[in-house]
Amino acid sequence: MDIATLIGLVAAFGLVLLGILLGGTLGSFLNAPGALIVIGGTLGATLVSYPLQQVLNAGRVVKKTFFHQSENPKDVIAELLEYAQTVRKEGVLALEDRVESLENPFMQKGLQMAIDGQEPEVVEAILQNEVDKMEDRHETGAAIMDTMGSLSPAFGMIGTLIGLVQMLQSMEDPSTIGPAMAVALLTTFYGALMANAIFIPMAGKLRARSEEETLNYQIIITGVRNIVAGENPRILEQKLLAFLAPKEREPQFD
Repeated sequence: MDIATLIGLVAAFGLVLLGILLGGTLGSFLNAPGALIVIGGTLGATLVSYPLQQVLNAGRVVKKTFFHQSENPKDVIAELLEYAQTVRKEGVLALEDRVESLENPFMQKGLQMAIDGQEPEVVEAILQNEVDKMEDRHETGAAIMDTMGSLSPAFGMIGTLIGLVQMLQSMEDPSTIGPAMAVALLTTFYGALMANAIFIPMAGKLRARSEEETLNYQIIITGVRNIVAGENPRILEQKLLAFLAPKEREPQFD
């Protein structure tokens, strides 16, 4: 589990809750009709904006904000260089037994194509196409979160307007104006909280996760392509280290 996401959500909602309790009671901030307007309206408008399957897929993509941990690029590079040395000494077929136990399915697919004798250009094209499709899925998920982040405050305002209309209809009793106004403003509160504590941050985290995963995949594509081409491991090391920031580059060979 990504501890940063968990800490962020707990901190955001916890501090809001603390602020509420320090200034009053939690019950005064609970309003079922307002919550229904914001949540139902946001989900409904999102379904109007995107096909049902994309919205359902976005739910699975969002799991990456909680449960996905990208491999360290340094570890990916070290593993590829180890395979490059093995191929250099024993040939590509020496990887056949090791490929079956790989935990990274993307690397496994690339090395299996190398073992099967595919040309470097073919291996690169197939793997790059998979990366492109992955980026499209992640961007769609992030875009859906962005959309929900823009819709929820709007439906919060709609709920406020509904509350104000209902309040104005009971102006003959001045004692009801204050409580009615508070209820009307709660929907704006719900919309702003959902947008800024959930949807917009999750969109940002999804894009960050996608960038991390894409970096590792590009390292794998470069590594596998050059392993298939029979590149010298020392030259391959320089190519792979170029993906890292200068301060993170740790040469594998003395």
